Amino acid sequence: MATTADRRRRRACPMSVATARPGGGCYAQRMARTASLLVAVAVATTAAAQSPSRPLDIYYTPTHQVVAEAMLDLAGTRADDVVYDLGSGDGRLVILAAQLHGARGVGFELQPSLVTRSRQSAVDAGVSDRVRFVEDDLRAADLTSATVVLLYLSTSLTRELTPKLFRELRPGARIVSHQFLLADRAPDRSVEVDGAKLYLWTVPDPAHDFASLRFGEPFATPPERSR
Repeated sequence: MATTADRRRRRACPMSVATARPGGGCYAQRMARTASLLVAVAVATTAAAQSPSRPLDIYYTPTHQVVAEAMLDLAGTRADDVVYDLGSGDGRLVILAAQLHGARGVGFELQPSLVTRSRQSAVDAGVSDRVRFVEDDLRAADLTSATVVLLYLSTSLTRELTPKLFRELRPGARIVSHQFLLADRAPDRSVEVDGAKLYLWTVPDPAHDFASLRFGEPFATPPERSR
C-alpha cells in the first residue's frame, strides 16, 4: 500500500516529460529516463541491422596474408580473371587479387559488418573500382562469370557446394580451397603454406569430365574450421 510520502512524491513528479516543469528535479529525471530509453532502442536497432539474415554456417576466421597470397598464386591469377571469394570475410582475398594481379573480384559475405569493412578496405586500398562485395548467402551466388573461386569454409559446406561449382563454372576455371576438399574429386594439385593445406581443381571440359571423377576414393577429412 502506498504511504502518504509516496503519494506526495507522485504528485510532485508528474509521469510525463511534457507536464514536468523545465529546470526542476522531476524534469531532469524524466529527461534522463527518456534518453536512456532512446539509447537502448538505438543499440537494439543497430544490433539487428548488423545481424545476418539467416544463421551462419561458419564463423569468420581471417586468412593469414602469406596464405592468401599463396591461394591466388596457386590459382594462377591473372589480370583478366574474375575472382569470386565465397564467404569473403573482411575482403582481403578479393582485394589482394586486384592489388597484386590486377584482377577483378566479387566477395559474398553474410555478415553485414564484414561487408561494410570490406567495402571500406577496398576504398582504402584504391581498388574499389575493381572489386565489389555482396551481402548474401554464398549459396545464392551466380558463378557463371567467375574464372577463379576461392573457398575457406568447412568440410560439410565445401562438399555441399561441389555440384554447384562444377555445374556453373566454365571449363578452365580454377577452384582453390583452404583446408577442405571438394566431394569425390581429387585435387589437381596441393601445396602447404605456413601450415595450411591448399587444394587446386581446374574445371574440365564436360566431354572429359567423367575421367576427372574419383567416386568413393577415400580422402582424409581435415579437421573442421574453428567456430
